[in-house]
This record gives sequence, structure tokens and C-alpha cells, in this order.
Amino acid sequence: MDDLDRQILDVLRRDARTPYTEIGDELGVSEGTIRNRVERLQEEGIIERFTVSTSTGNVKAMIEVDVAVDVDTHAVGDQIAEWPEVDFVWQVSGELDIVVVVDAKNTGRVNELITKTRELDDVTTTKTRLILDETL
Repeated sequence: MDDLDRQILDVLRRDARTPYTEIGDELGVSEGTIRNRVERLQEEGIIERFTVSTSTGNVKAMIEVDVAVDVDTHAVGDQIAEWPEVDFVWQVSGELDIVVVVDAKNTGRVNELITKTRELDDVTTTKTRLILDETL
């Protein structure tokens, strides 16, 4: 990955729907160059997906999850990722093992998701942080 790839990714992070012609104009290269680069970045798994960021007025929170030492954290994360309110599931290093970002209709629903997480057999503890503001 070179500087042009990084510049393309910077533009797409801000708006994944930016037309390739517009990206090319901004970066001083052709639309074809941008298209080929994006396709290659997808094939290499650098771009995993194009997604939508929403501002729903909902309550967003990070539920930090600790699991037992002998547990496959990927399996726990995959299970949680199936819940409709879940935006992201990250496996992390540090005190806890998994961070779950949720977008729920209200704090009551966030609390239900915390309880649902705690009820999973392999989860030993959770910590939750409400997201107050979000910038890119």
C-alpha cells in the first residue's frame, strides 16, 4: 500500500459514496486509476466493506466484554455480532477481550443488551461506556 492508496482510503472513510471521478480530480489521477486501486484494495482485504454511518438520535454505547481464559473470543464475538443493534465487534488487547459498539433506541435497550451479554455462558464481566459524541 502506497501514499495514493492511503489518500483514497482517507476520502472513502469520510464518504464511501464519493464518485471515483471526484476522488481522481482531488488526487490528480484518472478515474480508472482510482477504480483499479479500489478493486485491488478490496481483493487484498484492505477494504472489507462499504458501510453507512447513521445519526439516528439513538443511544450509542461501547460494551466492553471479558471472557474466560479458555474461551474462543472469536466465537463469542461472532455470536454478539448477530444482534441487530450491534455496529461493530472488536477483539482487543488489554484488560478486556472484546468491545461491542451498539446503536440502540434508548438507554433501556442498551441495558437489555448489557444483560444479554452478561448472560452468555463464557462472559465473565462487562463494562459499558455511553458514546456522547462521534467525529469521523
